[in-house]
Amino acid sequence: MRRLSGAAFVLHLLITLLSPSSGADTLTLDRPLADGGDPLISEGGSFALGFFSPTGSDGRYIGIWYEKISVQTVVWVANRQRPVTGNRGSLSVAANGTLVITTGENSTVVWSSPSIALSNPVAQLLDDGNFVVRGKDGNSSDPNSFAWQSFDYPTDTLLPGMKLGWNLTTGFNRTLTSWASASDPAPGEYTFGIDLRGDPQIFEWSGTRQVWRAGPWNGLRFTGVPQMTSYNMLSLQFFVDATQVVYVFYMIDPSFVSRLVVNQSGILQRLVWVNESKFWNAFWYAPMDPCDTIFPCGPNAVCDTSKSPLCGCPQGFQPKNPTNWGFRDGSDGCVRKTEVDCQNGTDEFALVSGAKLPDTSSSTVEWVGTTLDQCRAKCLKNCSCTAYAQANISGSGSGCILWSTNLTDLRVYGSGGQDLYVRAAAADLDSESSHHRIYLTVITVILALFIFILALVGCRAWRRKKRSRGTGMSGMATSFTERHNDEGTDAKDLDLPLFDLGALADATGNFSIESKLGEGGFGPVYKGKLEDEQEIAVKRLSKTSVQGIDEFKNEVVLIAKLQHRNLVRLLGCCIQGEERMLIYEYMPNGSLDSFLFGDHFILSPPHGILRVLSSLIMRSSLR
Repeated sequence: MRRLSGAAFVLHLLITLLSPSSGADTLTLDRPLADGGDPLISEGGSFALGFFSPTGSDGRYIGIWYEKISVQTVVWVANRQRPVTGNRGSLSVAANGTLVITTGENSTVVWSSPSIALSNPVAQLLDDGNFVVRGKDGNSSDPNSFAWQSFDYPTDTLLPGMKLGWNLTTGFNRTLTSWASASDPAPGEYTFGIDLRGDPQIFEWSGTRQVWRAGPWNGLRFTGVPQMTSYNMLSLQFFVDATQVVYVFYMIDPSFVSRLVVNQSGILQRLVWVNESKFWNAFWYAPMDPCDTIFPCGPNAVCDTSKSPLCGCPQGFQPKNPTNWGFRDGSDGCVRKTEVDCQNGTDEFALVSGAKLPDTSSSTVEWVGTTLDQCRAKCLKNCSCTAYAQANISGSGSGCILWSTNLTDLRVYGSGGQDLYVRAAAADLDSESSHHRIYLTVITVILALFIFILALVGCRAWRRKKRSRGTGMSGMATSFTERHNDEGTDAKDLDLPLFDLGALADATGNFSIESKLGEGGFGPVYKGKLEDEQEIAVKRLSKTSVQGIDEFKNEVVLIAKLQHRNLVRLLGCCIQGEERMLIYEYMPNGSLDSFLFGDHFILSPPHGILRVLSSLIMRSSLR
């Protein structure tokens, strides 16, 4: 290898010492990070650490953000309560391993990490976004070698691999706290963390007031977040043991970028970066609906967004204040209709399906002898027990959660949720079940009657349509015998359609000159077309005819019975007021004219007349 000259070596050394730490991920005792210099970049290029100013602020803060995402997204802030003014800030690691942010010529300390005792310390930004202090010879992939880490001091964001919750050995609690505003990363109003009381569960607080509850972990998800089962890109874990109670998530597919954030408005969001559109998509958020707000319906009441009003009572319970309940104020909750009788062992349990389990702060959890039937037996034996549920629903299920107080913050979901069994007097459950059976019986009878009526109407309509002989005139003609049997016509079983005058007027252009085919001594004949496009000939008898109504009817009956395939067919008639009409098939080949206007048939050979008469007798419908 070629040796460097003395001058070249000195120049190379100066460049190495004075060049900015572009691409470097580590701070050392002799290499601080100055404002205006290049930020630290994690080894894989996922995260950056340096000075930044939020939009709308002149203050300078040390923060960590995504390096590969075009929209600067800060996930951690060191000096969130005390910004650096001006651009003379510096971040360094002290000889004992303490991180220090200073400002100004006098190096005034703005922020420092907890004091530790460590030899040869270095501070390194890892590719998961964790900023750690370790010994120079320590392993950056071994968390046990970290003397300090930013993951223990989250701000408003939970990253993959970052723990939320308690170190029971040290009593240290990791929580998320919102920014004060979009331009001020100081601790805001909302905090997100784990409550250790009873069966541990996740809460969001506004100051000391609870505003949202995720509920306890049931082996698959938090009972108040049924959507968690659809997080196919995430691995969700909840650890409860002698040393810790923590929630953590990991990315199954590292190509996805996701974070959990509590914003300055108190909305908890699961955000996923959409690279194609260059924005953060809210994959899930809470509170999501009115039932998500804490205790919306009062003790022992059930909140259900699919119903109006939202608040209802479980089986065996009734509103404590019916007047307020009528005004849709469910804050007083529900009480039992009948007090339970624990001594006689006659109590029963009302099932609430698809539930977010009630607040478990005062509940107890048992893990020995804990099938669902055993949970029921345990609750029955304890007169203070008000409800029970399975603690872990994964696999075959295990553990019992037992409540001994009023049930608060209880809601149900359309899908997801968990079964809860609420203690109630057996008589009340039997009574409600009886009412329910009666209700179902009445509904069944009504439905059966409705179906029967529909079938009857449909059958009659089908029969009537069948009787219409396929002429397409059912909407314009009715049965001659139905309309005129009361006038003395002996039509026997004749079903001759009776046409409406208005329909015939429409078909013939109001009996216009253009539709007139001709005229005989009886009156004019018109060509028409019905609504179903069938062409007809309407023989309109003269109003001066001396023929009476009975004679006309008898003639119609006779003509209708004398139907032959070689003669024009009579379709029906019209008797309305002074109008009397006969409606025939329209035949454009001339036979219609001779039938309607001719006074007789002209058959020269005598045997032709005999053949026609014989044919009429044998093949007509006259019997």
